[in-house]
Amino acid sequence: MKTQLTASSMTDCSRQPMLFQDLGSRQVVADFSGGTLSSDGGALFLRQVDNNLGLTMELARCFEDRRDARFVDHTLEQMLSQRIYSLSLGCEDLNDQERLRLDPLLAAACGKDDPLGLDRLNPADRGIALAAPCTLNRLELSNNKQSRCHKLPHDPQKVEACLLKLGVRCLPKHAEEVVVDLDAMGHLVHGMPEGRHFNAYYGDYCYLPLYAFVGDIPLWAQLRTSDKSAAEGVVPALEKIVAAIRQRCRRARIVVRGDSGFGREEIMAWCEGQQPVVYYCLGLAKNSVLIERLAPALADARARRCLSGAAQVRVFREFEYRTQTSWSCWRRVIGKAEVMAAGDNPRFVVTNLPAEGFKGQEDRERFIPQRLYEELYCARGDMENQLKQQVLDLQADRLSTHYLASNQLRLWLATLGYLLLERLRTLGLAGTDLARATVGSVRLKLLKVAAQVRVSVRRVYVQLSSAYPLQELFRLCHRRLMSLAPASG
Repeated sequence: MKTQLTASSMTDCSRQPMLFQDLGSRQVVADFSGGTLSSDGGALFLRQVDNNLGLTMELARCFEDRRDARFVDHTLEQMLSQRIYSLSLGCEDLNDQERLRLDPLLAAACGKDDPLGLDRLNPADRGIALAAPCTLNRLELSNNKQSRCHKLPHDPQKVEACLLKLGVRCLPKHAEEVVVDLDAMGHLVHGMPEGRHFNAYYGDYCYLPLYAFVGDIPLWAQLRTSDKSAAEGVVPALEKIVAAIRQRCRRARIVVRGDSGFGREEIMAWCEGQQPVVYYCLGLAKNSVLIERLAPALADARARRCLSGAAQVRVFREFEYRTQTSWSCWRRVIGKAEVMAAGDNPRFVVTNLPAEGFKGQEDRERFIPQRLYEELYCARGDMENQLKQQVLDLQADRLSTHYLASNQLRLWLATLGYLLLERLRTLGLAGTDLARATVGSVRLKLLKVAAQVRVSVRRVYVQLSSAYPLQELFRLCHRRLMSLAPASG
């Protein structure tokens, strides 16, 4: 005789306790009935840094809120905080919000008056403090879809200017020199999104966004299609970046640095035509003429390697160079003649930095060929470390919407999330073991702390794990962040 199982008689396995190996005479049982717990005990640090920088406050001004205020549970600033803080905490997918919206500590960080969500307008939503994935998705898509549900469009130019303003605000006012690093990075796409194009260099369909950093600080994140060169749109970007830096650091000398993808006439001519002059140190793609000019140095390097038996030998030469048609003038070129076991490895850099240095500088030999290449130009590799943190730790390449505009917004949000973590590292962790850690390590060791949250009429009581090993570091970071002044409105 067959027994028919009904839905009511079937065991709900998702609610069953999970049994682990016994511990002596004791059973080890686990379930998800812990209540108001959070795995992100350091999330309040993000709110404190945001309060000092004014990040979500500035970003909210770039959006237009067309919703009826009578039926609004989540303010625009709270929604942006939820999205950016979640990215910073390692939850880049909107689907993650289905569970994260129940986190009372994240709700407190986002400025929710009732972190338990008992004040929601709709009785069905009470007990859920934060916005649902579909709500945040409509926020991202409001520029692309016209419907009664998409009422939060943003102005792309304002968001672009907001990132630049917030980044420049982090630069020291009295800096003598500001080095702007440029780079392009291929972000693979899947499906058939707008702007999809095959790039032979990356061997796949991708976007090719333009990034600009000053040290660890991001200033620019412009989403571009990959059917153009790395230098496409750089001059208009530099016009805005340089103007913003000069407004902040009035006496600073500005140096633009990038690889050979940016060694283009339009970029160099623009820098030379500025008053005061913008200096550049750019890679230069090798050709037969440059190799011929470097031939004596390569021969010298081969001879030195044979005589010394060294694994590699470098010889540097400086000369004036001009292309036949594309360059408007003669320019200073540094050639590196490097000979290794694998063969010759010539490289070239073009610059308008003076070999004799700047008047008044103590170190007048800073821009001689070898030091300019090894100490200044090669230092641009550190920017690639920042981009790796963007991609690996904040998933900035998760550009999975169909529309180019919403993917650009996602890129900006990920970049702002990186800026938030960078400020946390700089302001709260200077001089500690995490001062030069990646943002992923900062998140893991400082933000991912188990906490129990108790909400009463008078306070939100956060009880952090007693077994947390970095308690003194946590307290130090707290003291430093609490001493910061809030951003002016």
